Amino acid sequence: MPHQRLDTLDALRGFAVLWMTLFHFCFDLNQFGYTRQDFHTDPFWTVQRSMIVSVFLFCAGLSQAVALQQNQSPRGFWWRWLQVAGCALLVTAGSYAMYPRSFIYFGVLHGIAAMLVVTRFTAHWGLWLWLAGALVFVIHSTAGYAHSQWPVFAFLDQPAFNWLGFIGKKPVTEDYVPLLPWLGVMWWGMAAGQWWLALPMPRRQRPLSPTLAPLAWLGRRSLSWYMLHQPVLIGALMAIAALRFP
Repeated sequence: MPHQRLDTLDALRGFAVLWMTLFHFCFDLNQFGYTRQDFHTDPFWTVQRSMIVSVFLFCAGLSQAVALQQNQSPRGFWWRWLQVAGCALLVTAGSYAMYPRSFIYFGVLHGIAAMLVVTRFTAHWGLWLWLAGALVFVIHSTAGYAHSQWPVFAFLDQPAFNWLGFIGKKPVTEDYVPLLPWLGVMWWGMAAGQWWLALPMPRRQRPLSPTLAPLAWLGRRSLSWYMLHQPVLIGALMAIAALRFP
């Protein structure tokens, strides 16, 4: 039996996709020299980036709660996981071609692939997921102090280990979404999803406003959109640059 889509969840994910696309468009304009913005240190951009990633990961946790409530089979889970992991490898290859010194080796898709496995096998924690998520943020907040006091932790800054997120120095990469603190967001998404699904059906199945229908459509195609939007945006800007400067 096909799984039932939840339009509200799809619309929230679609909102994140739209926001991400606008963010990346501004980033690309900056890369091509049309604007001058500091995407690495300016809070206007760094906070947006964190919020976009948070919405994506929260939605991923919500989606896992829905999938388990609808009795998603292990085969179905691992098939979806392979799609995400495969796309993550493509992102690594593509970013290496464009940014060989700062290519993406553990970005948002890599993080989602890893966190999906953790979330899948901890879903039975129930209300403890809220506490687990909070502990992740507490542990992450101590990383800087731990590295400054105990040099033994320096090995966690190396690429082989910095995907864990307990770092003293952020790596040079175009996108970085380690387990700490982002696993906490996905755990909270899973916990919120379990709470939401426990509500009476009328309270969680309210009709979606027609004005939000395009967002729901976009949210149902989030992975495909994620993989295609940057090549399209960059290709368009390259074409414009070629027309302006033949």
